[in-house]
Amino acid sequence: MDLLIKDIDLIPVDGRDDVIESTNIYIEGDTIVHIGDLKKDIKVDKIIDGSNKVAMPGFINSHTHIGMSLLRNYADDLPLHDWLTKRIWPVEAKLRAEDVYWGSLLSMVEMIQSGTTSFCDMYFFMDEVGKGLENSGMRGVLTRGLIEDDDKDKKLMETRELYKRWNGRADGRIKVMVAPHAPYTCSPSYLEDIMELAEELDAGIHIHLSETKKEVEDSFKAYGKSPIEHVYDIGLFKRPTIAAHCVHVDDKDMEILKENGVSPVNNPGSNLKLASGFSPVDKMLKRGINVALGTDGPSSNNSLNMLREIYLAATVNKAVNLDAVSISAITAIKMATINGARALLWGEEIGSVEIGKKADIILIDMDKAHLYPRHNMVSAVAYSAQAPDVDTVIIDGNIVMEDREIKTLDVERIIFEGERVAKDLISR
Repeated sequence: MDLLIKDIDLIPVDGRDDVIESTNIYIEGDTIVHIGDLKKDIKVDKIIDGSNKVAMPGFINSHTHIGMSLLRNYADDLPLHDWLTKRIWPVEAKLRAEDVYWGSLLSMVEMIQSGTTSFCDMYFFMDEVGKGLENSGMRGVLTRGLIEDDDKDKKLMETRELYKRWNGRADGRIKVMVAPHAPYTCSPSYLEDIMELAEELDAGIHIHLSETKKEVEDSFKAYGKSPIEHVYDIGLFKRPTIAAHCVHVDDKDMEILKENGVSPVNNPGSNLKLASGFSPVDKMLKRGINVALGTDGPSSNNSLNMLREIYLAATVNKAVNLDAVSISAITAIKMATINGARALLWGEEIGSVEIGKKADIILIDMDKAHLYPRHNMVSAVAYSAQAPDVDTVIIDGNIVMEDREIKTLDVERIIFEGERVAKDLISR
């Protein structure tokens, strides 16, 4: 389908313009081929009226566990260690493939409805996530979480097979990476096995690093160094790495991240709710580190709304740093778009609205009382916009949602099945 979005304001995130007013975006197939005035009539399959709307790149949720939507509002107001060991892991041990399928689809509905077009997921039964991802029309990275136990070799084989089945599938909308859960759940020898697999597959790494003070303290006790220095010394960063959280990091850690091109993923909502602390995002960005943005799972965050994470990334950094100019609105938006694209190794294809890139574009309805007056479009998106303001979602040139109606998924059935399997899971 060839599309023309007419008379639209645009936040391109192209590194040049904050806002381009009253422009046109012409899409041929899956690619953006023209932005600007129309010098002649263009024949297209569909014209979208952009009046009172703003276009921008789709949001990229660079770290999440989408199957955990089944545990939303289930284990709240607990410290991370208790949350994991006493509530989450015991229930996850009872998970079945069907549970993860419906839980993942429930999350995809929520993500599409709030403007997310791409995500990086770490969980179990990843074939089920792949099925949902392919049907939803979204773009995503599948990673099977690897925790060392008696089945550690089997999990490596599952990752290898996952890569063979899914990497590059759905017209290139799906990637597979290798995902050691964390240094505290994977021994150095297991991390080395995981690295060998990543090299074999020529795949990136997705890992949790330095999320809590306890994790960092335990690492110094066990290895005499931080988790980041520990995995660096093992050689993990030889592969492109997405490092979720990076909350408790010092100058030495940040220098390692920068020198090795590691992309930390800030998860402000989850880190705040679990009282893990707050990542020194401003310091990392000023060092030239590519900091992306994510929600973490919908059990620890209770939401997959990237607009809320953009708001938190900007506002909480200001409070933590006692600096009102720390993490501007456009910086937070970049974390949720182009920085995320670079983290997921898609920076040349998505993350900005530019000629030659894939058409992953969202339209936000600005004709809402809470978005007037329109002094600054970027500020309006970062500080005022809400998930229901997302009107249209285009992914790979396909209209996935229009006028708030998702075209690719049966939303009512997904909500019903999600509730059904969630209740059954808790009762097992």
